Amino acid sequence: MRVRILAPHWGSNELPADVFIDRVLAAGFDGIEMSLPDDPAQADDWLRRIADAKLDLVVAQWQTVFHPGFAEHRAALERLLTQACAARPLLVNSHTGKDYYTPAQNDELLALADSIARAHGVTIAHEIHRSRFSGHPALLLPYLERHPELALTADLSHWCVACESLLEDQPDTLDTVLPRVRHIHARVGHAQGPQVPDFRAPEYAAELSAHLSWWDRIIAQRRAAGAELVTITPEFGPAPYTFRLPYTQELVADAWELNVAMGRVLRERYCN
Repeated sequence: MRVRILAPHWGSNELPADVFIDRVLAAGFDGIEMSLPDDPAQADDWLRRIADAKLDLVVAQWQTVFHPGFAEHRAALERLLTQACAARPLLVNSHTGKDYYTPAQNDELLALADSIARAHGVTIAHEIHRSRFSGHPALLLPYLERHPELALTADLSHWCVACESLLEDQPDTLDTVLPRVRHIHARVGHAQGPQVPDFRAPEYAAELSAHLSWWDRIIAQRRAAGAELVTITPEFGPAPYTFRLPYTQELVADAWELNVAMGRVLRERYCN
């Protein structure tokens, strides 16, 4: 089974495509996770450059966050997922639905995504993320019963916040959810936030150990299932995910450096 480790474009959006791709290659990543520009010419330019660099691609669909009403959210989701799948990525990671939509509304969005995925032959994985239909285990589990083929992106740092724990009291939830994971966002969260300041610091050893144990289980389960591929994106984000010091606003860490460091941990753990 191949494990591909991707660089997040999030946090480097200000860089020109050629500069960012050179940075990705220099850091040893296998590919890029990014949302595509709305402008077709710009999207085509990115896709050409990524292909020329022989990098893999996961397309991220998060822009529906700007469409809070259900009708506009549904229309945006259909457009963005169709665009994403047409790029022929390894998979699409989607921010789907809202925690305040009715179950019927979120079911409609999941069915729409499934129809687009089947039409294009591209997996669409729905991200575990605060404020989405998957923002808390109690929200997500009923959807898994109604959608047995639902694919997930595991960003379990969000559930650490939502549940104010490292999920040690929810083993049954993890048993149900982890086999559905097809893509991992490798960010380390804690009980009061979705991102520790530096995952290498000894005071966050318990948080790192918990997240690694979840990722280990996902990799082992996918391997046992005969999967050909698992994708992982280290996803330490820019401010305000990365803390700033009061008054000076100095960043306490460099998110890109954290992602590169996490990429090395993952490569040593899963690719050797």
